[in-house]
Amino acid sequence: MILIKLSNHHLERAFAALADPNRRKILTLLKAGSLTAGEIAGHFAITKGSLSHHFNVLKAADLIRSERRGQRIVYSLNTTVFEDVAHAFIELFATVRSSRKTRAEAKP
Repeated sequence: MILIKLSNHHLERAFAALADPNRRKILTLLKAGSLTAGEIAGHFAITKGSLSHHFNVLKAADLIRSERRGQRIVYSLNTTVFEDVAHAFIELFATVRSSRKTRAEAKP
């Protein structure tokens, strides 16, 4: 597995993007494979403008990629970034757990 060191700014964008339930639903839909914007829209009762905003937030966080195919836009997951974010999340909590364990061991 190749891990790319993400900047704090990039991690903040990714976590902010994941905070919204609509964006998490989009990511869940894309787990099964690439989908067009119309196919994704069929799963939501929100305006196209709102959905476009969610796509843009996910793209800015580099969590999804888009490709124009004729008149359609096809979205897919950027799995490399997901692996990097998951690794950073695990490292964060491994550090917290390690410091708690050290403090607990230091208590008489």
